[in-house]
Amino acid sequence: MANFNTHLTTAFVVSSTASLALYKAGMLSPMEFFLCAITGTIGGLLPDIDLPHAVPARVGFNVLSMLTAFGVVVMWISYLTIAELVAVWLISYSMMRWGVFLLFSSLTTHRGIVHSIPYMGVLSMTLVYASFYGLKNGAVFSWFLGLFLFFGTLIHLLLDEIYSVNVFGLRLKKSFGTAMKFFDKDQKKRYLLLYTVLAVLLMFAPSYQVFWQTLTEPMSWQLLKQNLLPNYVYHYLNFSV
Repeated sequence: MANFNTHLTTAFVVSSTASLALYKAGMLSPMEFFLCAITGTIGGLLPDIDLPHAVPARVGFNVLSMLTAFGVVVMWISYLTIAELVAVWLISYSMMRWGVFLLFSSLTTHRGIVHSIPYMGVLSMTLVYASFYGLKNGAVFSWFLGLFLFFGTLIHLLLDEIYSVNVFGLRLKKSFGTAMKFFDKDQKKRYLLLYTVLAVLLMFAPSYQVFWQTLTEPMSWQLLKQNLLPNYVYHYLNFSV
């Protein structure tokens, strides 16, 4: 499997380049460009959350625990004193960091169901819902966030599969085929549940028509073409022809 630095660097380069192209095409604002790049990078580390001692798992659950605790405090901020709010924050953080994290670790195995396309699809759609319904962002930006997370995870899975091939020995390692899965006959019920949840999320998701219209707008791609190279390069190319 690829190491942490490989996953981080590759996901960051690909996500940043893609989000920059969308920004230059007029599809994203400067802040949206930044958030999409970050989301894609996070996606590139996400599949390793099923490895308890891995950096993505430890850092990811730590950040999630802090955000969850902060959210709980915000919910009760008008009803409790400062001392009580501090206690609520500590309890919420501890429950997430050492309760939910340990439970998740005990229920998952590395390169198990977390290393699967439907699982990552569900996580990506959950982000779309959270962005659109929770944070009240627009449908277009919400779909972009979900897609960047999904393609970030896809980059991670592809890298793991690539590193499962011994190029010089022209043979496959034992780990080949375990990083990217669409289905596992040994976990039929879990995969059927995942696909069911994914289908329901897609069915009631924010409108994708506006997103697709934005993505296929000819003027946007013309704008991207204009911003792809400096004007003097186009001038040189036209002159040469």
